[in-house]
Amino acid sequence: MKIGFAQINPTVGDLSGNFERIIGAYERLAAAGAELVLTPELAVPGYPPQDLVFKSRFVPENLQVLDKLHTRVGNTALLVGFVDRNEGRGKPFHNAAALLERGKPIRKAHKSLLPTYDVFDEDRYFEPAGRVEPFDVCGKRVGITICEDIWTEHYLPRPLYDVEPVRGLIDQGAEVIVNLSASPFSLHKPAIRREMVGALARAYQRPICYCNAVGGNDQLVFDGNSIAVNASGELISQLASFQEQEAIIDTDAAAVIEFREGKTAEELFSALSLGLRDYLRKCNFKSAVLGLSGGVDSAVVAVIAVDALGAENVIGVSMPSPYSSRGSIDDALALARNLGIRCLEIPITNAFTAFKSQFAEIFKKLPENETEENMQPRLRAMTLMALSNKFGHLLLTTGNKSELAVGYCTMYGDMAGGLAVISDVPKTMVYELARWINSDYSVRSGRKREIIPKSIIEKPPSAELKPNQTDQDVLPPYEILDEILRLYVEENLSARDIVTHGFDEKTVRWVQRRVDLNEYKREQAAPGLKVTSRAFGVGRRMPIAQKYVDSN
Repeated sequence: MKIGFAQINPTVGDLSGNFERIIGAYERLAAAGAELVLTPELAVPGYPPQDLVFKSRFVPENLQVLDKLHTRVGNTALLVGFVDRNEGRGKPFHNAAALLERGKPIRKAHKSLLPTYDVFDEDRYFEPAGRVEPFDVCGKRVGITICEDIWTEHYLPRPLYDVEPVRGLIDQGAEVIVNLSASPFSLHKPAIRREMVGALARAYQRPICYCNAVGGNDQLVFDGNSIAVNASGELISQLASFQEQEAIIDTDAAAVIEFREGKTAEELFSALSLGLRDYLRKCNFKSAVLGLSGGVDSAVVAVIAVDALGAENVIGVSMPSPYSSRGSIDDALALARNLGIRCLEIPITNAFTAFKSQFAEIFKKLPENETEENMQPRLRAMTLMALSNKFGHLLLTTGNKSELAVGYCTMYGDMAGGLAVISDVPKTMVYELARWINSDYSVRSGRKREIIPKSIIEKPPSAELKPNQTDQDVLPPYEILDEILRLYVEENLSARDIVTHGFDEKTVRWVQRRVDLNEYKREQAAPGLKVTSRAFGVGRRMPIAQKYVDSN
């Protein structure tokens, strides 16, 4: 069977724009000989639509788009994701797929397994399918599944479901399994999907065609990487990662290919670039502004921004204070020259002096501490927000996951902005990105030279808010901190369990307490792009006012 993959980039709520994307891909694939065209999950409304489905006209208008698509269908069938009404008891809607064929009534399949964990909250909106059945399409019995429906227990956080949709379809004679998906990216997840789909195909001796969404929607990034496997579970096709693509796959194809997956840094960079590009585009921004401190975090964010938006649409700002080293200022300017971006120099020394003077009497005889340190990033935030307001730039924050985890950041200061590009990237991985940028990316982008000045990568990290300051004055070495954070935040291990991995108990307890105490800061942070298995923000819901500490 010749199946067309429309690996498209829908925008949540853009019903007319998504219609054009769907019908454009459908017509091209139909003209190229596809017998059936697949779209991603919920391609009509975009994924995830969240509480938009409760708006009185949203679901009816999404159904109107479905009817409009039906009128445009020719000899090639179209299988498209949409939100259906639930006419019975339970939740008001179904996560659904419609089989559109010329001259035939619309046939609908509903999603059986509704994920309600991590970033997913589908049980809030959707009622699961009451039953499944394969559809006859072009002489084949096609079993239709939607995303989670093919995620077997081995690949889920724990056994979650009592039904097996694929088994039900196979028992009813399905010859081919297709899957409409909107599976968000996290590091190494594409390879896990490929392994899972292959194992499922081998178990049931049926070819599987898996069509995934691509693009960024708020904090989620979808990587594409749609695949087709034969009845032996061998890969016969893989679409591009992090970009739209159309392809026709013959399920009887004999040629087997190797799964493509880039280096960790390459995958991470591509995900962040796509997430940033789509966030701006889908929120109607044209340009971005960010502070350039001369540190590695802002350097990496600047490179991602240039890759996503073009150098002409990125503005850097150097805002030295009395404690900024000459080397950091020069590094920031050198980075801007290497990237070809405009860099404004707006010192905050005079503003800092004036601001402190307002408290001369109130703070008299009190030593300077984090109060004065925090004045500096807050003055920088005011400067950057003024540029954002005046010129319509989106302000990018440059803090990493390690800092955000333990509160080594300033509320209404360096946390202020519209998008936190690397807030799910640990500091050690930021350095890995920086080194990759100067090697592989530099060559790939045609620069063939150092992009991030070597001194930025080699010097000890510092906030430069007081004389001779370094991050390790307060924090454990990042190699230790990041692994403790991974075990605590992503693996949910207790402090006692983390200590058994060979870490000093005092350090572990300090990190644990800092993470717990700084939930209030993270609640007020800019939205960040999710790239690890568990990000702060979406998918992690912790109370602010709470007193639980696991016992010794």
